[in-house]
Amino acid sequence: MNNPISPLPADPHTAFVGHRILAAGALSDVALAVRQAMDEGHDATILVFDDLSGKQVDLDLSGNHAAIAERHRVRIDPAAAAPEAPASLVDDAQPRGRGRPKLGVVAREVTLLPRHWDWLGAQPGGASVVLRKLVEQARRDNEAQDRRRERQEAAYRFMSSMAGNLPGFEEATRALYANDRERFTQQIAGWPEDVRGYAMGLAWGAPDEAAAG
Repeated sequence: MNNPISPLPADPHTAFVGHRILAAGALSDVALAVRQAMDEGHDATILVFDDLSGKQVDLDLSGNHAAIAERHRVRIDPAAAAPEAPASLVDDAQPRGRGRPKLGVVAREVTLLPRHWDWLGAQPGGASVVLRKLVEQARRDNEAQDRRRERQEAAYRFMSSMAGNLPGFEEATRALYANDRERFTQQIAGWPEDVRGYAMGLAWGAPDEAAAG
């Protein structure tokens, strides 16, 4: 029987010992691997990075292995994990009895010019429904651009920590923000393999993601 493919952890992290990947996976597993490496006397600098943001992460490795694993285990907020109500349900929601149904709608002040309020008030469903639709459309329109910017920032954070003194860093940074993958690849060709691969993964995602976007 084939073993099922393990799902990606909710909190993917990667630890580097020098320029080589020591461990990758959930933060609790990575923390244990770092502790073991330290117990074995590794004298090279060990750095841990968040695979989603590229930020360097500090670990608290005090105590026994069980305490370390528990301390670095991801905590999932059930409220945060609950899916948002579909926009169609929010848009079509009508008062039921006294007040509106609870759909996670948050009331905040919005400041617009009178002509904007006049236009919103004349639209079907009123201002709230129209504003929600406009925001959702803007999110969809800018999704690819926002995702690219987040990846660029994540890659730059990692590169600044791990590759700031490597040849081609400045040119690679320019190519990164120009979204020039070919030039970026050329500039980091001489970097250590693990550093090069991780930077590419942060900047452009997995190969299938890069091909799609």
